[in-house]
Amino acid sequence: MTETASSAPAIEIPADDRRVLRELGEQKAAIAALPIQNQRRQMWSAMNQMESVKPLVWFDDICWNEMNVNDELTLRTQHQLARRIETQLRQELYRWRRIQGDTVIEPVIHSLPSFRDTGFGLRIEADLVEAALKGGLPSAHFKPQIRGEDDIEKIKMPEVSVDRAKTEENYQLLRDVFDGVIDVVHSGVPGFWFAPWDEIVMWTGVQEALEDLAARPDYMHKLIDRLMTAHLCRLDQYERLNLLAPNSSNVRVGSGAYGYSTELPGTGFDPEHVRTTDLWGCSTAQIFVAVSPKMHWEFAIEYEIRWLERFGLNYYGCCEPLHGKMDYVKRIPNLRKISMSPWADVAKARENGADDYVLSIKPNPEILARDRWSLDLAREQLSDMLDQARGCAVEVVMKDISTVRGQPQRLWEWVEMARALTEEYAYPKYQK
Repeated sequence: MTETASSAPAIEIPADDRRVLRELGEQKAAIAALPIQNQRRQMWSAMNQMESVKPLVWFDDICWNEMNVNDELTLRTQHQLARRIETQLRQELYRWRRIQGDTVIEPVIHSLPSFRDTGFGLRIEADLVEAALKGGLPSAHFKPQIRGEDDIEKIKMPEVSVDRAKTEENYQLLRDVFDGVIDVVHSGVPGFWFAPWDEIVMWTGVQEALEDLAARPDYMHKLIDRLMTAHLCRLDQYERLNLLAPNSSNVRVGSGAYGYSTELPGTGFDPEHVRTTDLWGCSTAQIFVAVSPKMHWEFAIEYEIRWLERFGLNYYGCCEPLHGKMDYVKRIPNLRKISMSPWADVAKARENGADDYVLSIKPNPEILARDRWSLDLAREQLSDMLDQARGCAVEVVMKDISTVRGQPQRLWEWVEMARALTEEYAYPKYQK
């Protein structure tokens, strides 16, 4: 855990790049100033606090390689930092124009810290099968690197270092670029995607890990314990180095949507030093789709609690159906949101106590990837999920959109349909 000083010479952002960024910043600032932004902030916050609003619509994991229309996403800058900011701005503006849903645009540009994380000492080794469409997600067959207890020590404790000089240099560069256009704020890491079993199966192999849960449980306990210790070692460093940022805003939480909440940051919040308790946390054990509830508790949740107890509010789950595991899921401290994947039985989850939480329902993105696009079928599927969740605090999250078969209009139409349909489930206070 160290702080370093950058030796690289300062680089100015070229004039043409500045012009592009300022134009995009002006567009974002104008949108962020619209009254609807505050209305939506209030609705997201109310929903996250279990109040009765309408189901709110959001989406992520977009196949951006298939979304470009009229060069709306084509980058025009050259400087590395400028291209990163331009990408973010173009995608935000595209969301607003094409796939708005209940998106919120905030009137700021975030300047992120420059830091290094050494990781866990293991690289992912896999045979890849490329996607049919260029730029799509490949399939992978993982090559085991951990085969038994003797290999567990391959998992190293991460070392995190921050370059304060480079962080400040980037901040000042962006402040200069966007001066008089939109605010630039120092930011940090707004929470973490935490899925330790995703990492384990990439080091052991998927089938091997699932078989070893039954055949070699002591070994698997030692493996997940080692990885949890490494993750907590990393988390401690992020907190001590002041690399964290609040995520109770238009930041994605877990595999769900926004984290707007008046309950966070926590009591005693110091904006100059953000704590984990000021943040949403999350965890998931996606590979445990077919694992029994008891085994899910024994090998996943009971360990994940060591992580989740550090955070002010928590989101649990992703693709794994949780309707039959609620007795164990409800043991998670500060739990507020639960993933209802495309394979979850929402009605059964409610019977088992899920309606005490925000339900993050996930329509199946397969509907967008079919040979023939049917908006009517998409509406029917979403309506069924909303009927099952009626009366609950609900967010609708379309995610894992690996392809729209080269037809971005499919997603445009789905989002507009979802926005209109969820209005029919709105409580009177929020109906237009």
